[in-house]
Amino acid sequence: MIVNTAAYHFVEIADPAALAEAVHERAQALSLKGSVLVAGEGINLFLAGEAPQIEAFYDWLRADARLQALHVKYSHSQAMPFARLKVKQKDEIISFRREDASPLRAPRAPAVAPAVLRQWLRQGHDDQGRRVVMLDTRNQQEVAHGTFTGALTLPITRFTELPQALAPHRQALADATVVSFCTGGIRCEKAALWMQADGMDNVLQLDGGILGYFEAVGGEGYEGRCFVFDERVALDPQLRPLQDDAIA
Repeated sequence: MIVNTAAYHFVEIADPAALAEAVHERAQALSLKGSVLVAGEGINLFLAGEAPQIEAFYDWLRADARLQALHVKYSHSQAMPFARLKVKQKDEIISFRREDASPLRAPRAPAVAPAVLRQWLRQGHDDQGRRVVMLDTRNQQEVAHGTFTGALTLPITRFTELPQALAPHRQALADATVVSFCTGGIRCEKAALWMQADGMDNVLQLDGGILGYFEAVGGEGYEGRCFVFDERVALDPQLRPLQDDAIA
């Protein structure tokens, strides 16, 4: 059984090239595969391997004081979903190109926990009686595999297009509690920060994204699967892959 992990952490990394090199060396030594992005704003990881090696890697990574708070999401598959290991240094761990969306320059955007969101979706409003609008910050390819029931989805092919695509909807969202969400949390966190900086004070992020929601409470209120960027293609609410034994 292969253990698949997804993790990210926003923290100042003064030496992203050095951290990327160290991560590559350690992951390679443990025979892990997947992709890791390191930037001055933090780290984003999708890694898979045998359970002892995965545990050893994250124990090693959290020994870095900057990454002690790293939260890892786990799922399992019969086959390895990655062909190789890739570790890259980037300007951002997810490109948005908006300085007012930097998690290092502002407090973390307010978040809603999966269990609380599930209750809001059940009752049709938040704790203050405001209607809840789920805002999907992912691209069209991902949305096609599934999203929250009734979510506002945008006709975008990359995350940088979100501000322009959201503009026509801003007025209609004024009386709602808007919950931004994405796969694992990075895009919805950046989107929430940008929206707040741009005058929307009614925005929350879904803590942990869709995968965190599935892990915590299952798929209630969600239709379909969650697209992932590897050979599993998409995960259902039980975190089972669309493709598994067929992975080469």
